[in-house]
Amino acid sequence: MASVSAPLSKLTEVCSAAAPKVDVDDLDLALLHALATDARQSQRALARRIEMSPPAVADRLARLERSGAIRGYRVDIDWAALGYPVVVYLAVTAGPGMDLSEIIKAIQALPEAEDMSVVTGGLDLLVRLRVRDHAHLRELLLTEIFQINGVQRTETFLSLADAEPDNFAAAMLEQMIQRRGDARKA
Repeated sequence: MASVSAPLSKLTEVCSAAAPKVDVDDLDLALLHALATDARQSQRALARRIEMSPPAVADRLARLERSGAIRGYRVDIDWAALGYPVVVYLAVTAGPGMDLSEIIKAIQALPEAEDMSVVTGGLDLLVRLRVRDHAHLRELLLTEIFQINGVQRTETFLSLADAEPDNFAAAMLEQMIQRRGDARKA
């Protein structure tokens, strides 16, 4: 990887673009909230819950998917149950003038890289890794990450436990619904 004069110039090639804001109404928010509570429920069950017809729910879901408000329906896997219990946060600093997009591409290619954020401050990337154990982490660092051209420095943070909210999406949607109601009262 060559040194470049604008090390962040190619980030748009490797990072997700910011999604445009989607206009949603009260029924859309109710539908999204119902899905956040239970994404496996049928369109018929959703229709009953928000008091709409199933075809109307199907149309709204299709519109929300097309607009990008709904990005997909996913399974939530417990990686610890499958033998990958260790979460590590890896802070990565690129060398001066190095093309950060090349480092991002190399890390994205690692199956253990669960997600990654380009950040401000004294480092460039914060990567969440999922590994089996200490030996797996050591091997990953020595044979993969430390070999990436342009990585000047890393700092490793071992996660002791996750403290996730019960349902982030449902809580945020509930807040949006509440703010809409408060705005109408004002």
